[in-house]
Amino acid sequence: MKSKAAALRCTVLKSAIVMGLCMWAGMAASQTTTRPWNDNTLSPDARAKLLLAQLTQDEKFQLIRSYYAGPDRPATAPFPKGAIASAGYVPPIERLGIPALEESDAGLGVASSDRMRPGDHATPLPAGPVTAASWDPQVAYRGGAMIGSEAHSKGFNVLLAGGINLTREPRNGRNFEYAGEDPLLAATIVGQAIRGIQDQHVISTIKHYALNDQETGRNTISAQIGEQAMRESDLLAFELAIEIGKPGSVMCSYNKINGDWACENDYLMNQVLKRDWKYPGFVMSDWGGVHSAAKSVNAGLDQESAGEVFDKEVYFDAPLRAALAKGEVKQARLDDMVQRILRSMFAAGLFQYPAGKAPIDSQANLKVARETLEDGAVLLRNENALLPLDVNKLQSIAVIGAHADKGVLAGGGSSLVTAMGGNAVPGIAPTTWPGPVMYHPYAPLKALRDAAPKASVQYAEGNDVAAAAALAAKSQVAVVFVQKWQAESIDTADLSLPDNQDALVEAVAKANPHTIVVLENSGPVAMPWLERVGAVLETWYPGGDGGKAIANLLSGKVNPSGRLPVSWPGDLSQLPRRDIPGVTGGTPPETVDYAIEGANVGYRWYQAKGIKPLFPFGFGLSYTQFKHGDLKVDAKGTQLQATVDVTNTGSRAGADVAQVYVHVPGAKSARLAGYAKVFLKPGEHRTLTIPLEPRLLADFDAGKHEWVIRGGQYSVSEGPSSADLGAPVNVQLPTARP
Repeated sequence: MKSKAAALRCTVLKSAIVMGLCMWAGMAASQTTTRPWNDNTLSPDARAKLLLAQLTQDEKFQLIRSYYAGPDRPATAPFPKGAIASAGYVPPIERLGIPALEESDAGLGVASSDRMRPGDHATPLPAGPVTAASWDPQVAYRGGAMIGSEAHSKGFNVLLAGGINLTREPRNGRNFEYAGEDPLLAATIVGQAIRGIQDQHVISTIKHYALNDQETGRNTISAQIGEQAMRESDLLAFELAIEIGKPGSVMCSYNKINGDWACENDYLMNQVLKRDWKYPGFVMSDWGGVHSAAKSVNAGLDQESAGEVFDKEVYFDAPLRAALAKGEVKQARLDDMVQRILRSMFAAGLFQYPAGKAPIDSQANLKVARETLEDGAVLLRNENALLPLDVNKLQSIAVIGAHADKGVLAGGGSSLVTAMGGNAVPGIAPTTWPGPVMYHPYAPLKALRDAAPKASVQYAEGNDVAAAAALAAKSQVAVVFVQKWQAESIDTADLSLPDNQDALVEAVAKANPHTIVVLENSGPVAMPWLERVGAVLETWYPGGDGGKAIANLLSGKVNPSGRLPVSWPGDLSQLPRRDIPGVTGGTPPETVDYAIEGANVGYRWYQAKGIKPLFPFGFGLSYTQFKHGDLKVDAKGTQLQATVDVTNTGSRAGADVAQVYVHVPGAKSARLAGYAKVFLKPGEHRTLTIPLEPRLLADFDAGKHEWVIRGGQYSVSEGPSSADLGAPVNVQLPTARP
């Protein structure tokens, strides 16, 4: 009887499941019949075209502008109904099943938290240069996927991520959001991060298009540069990253380029992005970046962001309707704008996989953040193998400065993420935009105590230099944390550390020869004390679980494998522009001259000028040693492939980066054309095969609007940094298009 009853229950259950599946299939088929754009077998373009045909004119206008959903709206801009408190919101069109666009800032994590929705939090990734310093596309992808997943589970389906502005200006307050100075490295890292986000069914932007390479005067200044130079530098980074990540949207920037606003720049949007690169997605403005209706639309702008708050008027409403009526804008152009928006929504799966509240594995996400820092922290100095610390033998460690007893510093502005636990050191000015100054609550002091349980680990704030030196003098090792807060909308006038920190490091180093400096910063800083300290570890802004990651790196549980994504100038005289006019006040100039360096950004500038920087691009130390074999280069037409053996000759497992540079005939500097990171056990060796990006072998011909390999003898070199290369291999290439 029991078995018959069980069999009967099983039969009933199977029947119910079959009936349920049939009902679901019937509903899906019915919906596909009534709403053919929901047919997932069709291409995103075909689905968008079908849906576009069903929209009224008012519904089209609804899709081409977003509303601001932040907490600091003026009384004239009420909170948009249905929005999650965040950077932007496009209402749904329910009669056609078009979901709302819920947009969050997200360069380093879901930033629409806490200050938007009190009590909310998200997982902060380390600063962008950390991910770039990993030289590992998989690290970038995992970070992007983590942010995308967390955003999707909070109800967001558009992330204002993908920062890729090159580091032309090391004092730029926003460099911590970006991926360094080299177009190839930045593109592969940012492109993979975008791919990770969009694999979670969330649209990602890429920004800020283009040449928004300083914050001083960002709303007024014009970047002056020739076409060839911009195509071979900043625009090449965008081009390659768009190919890799396929972002649903490109965000145009605040500044002008050669006299035209970026968001009404026909050359940038129509000619380059949409014609030359055949970009199928949509261009959204930065918040406050729109200055016209007809001109911006005809130049290629597809969506106005939060114009009711940030622009002088909502250009993509009454002014655009008037322009359509006058024939200044064609209806076909409006339809193209909407088609592009819908196309990106379909491509990312916004219809099929709607965002909504779902459980978030905070610990797993925190692990992604911690491992990103462990992969990207750069060991800049390690005299007499001071690091790693032997935590089983140490009896005393002094930890000094930078609120290391409370947490780790974050950069300021729209990318700021509030971690679980909130601000560990509240109240530090500025507390309003671009603040608040934020410390994520992952204290290095506690992590070092956990890593060295046998040692007495004592802390000194560092404000009292004499007290800090006294603690260092009675400790076996002193770890000094130094910091420099930087933020969106402001640059710094120089590279110096603030708040008398240089004197602190000097005093501690004098008191204890075993002094280690840990940097928390946005980019290069002056280090007048460098030769008097034993070790320096660069962590930028460390992000989630940053304290534990730092302890793992200092203790040797993790071997540092980061390599610099930016050159480190010795002083301001080495830069293309010694000063940033207007950085300390007054009216900034109307233009900034990027023709000085042109395409020779970063290490290419130093090589072209014969300048030796403090630390070269690609530099980084390890707790083990590596040997690179002879370089081999195979050529199939204009396709080059480099091969090199890398061996771990030391006693610890670790990772190295093989960097391949090409010297194009007639050029004054080399170009990174390919790279590969390899993890090796002691004694292990591996043969790396590295394809070289053809556009790094070419010049951009502005007259022909195309890339051209000039032909002749090309010199290819490989090594662990841009300044440490092996014997070159010469290759003869024909004149050709890449």
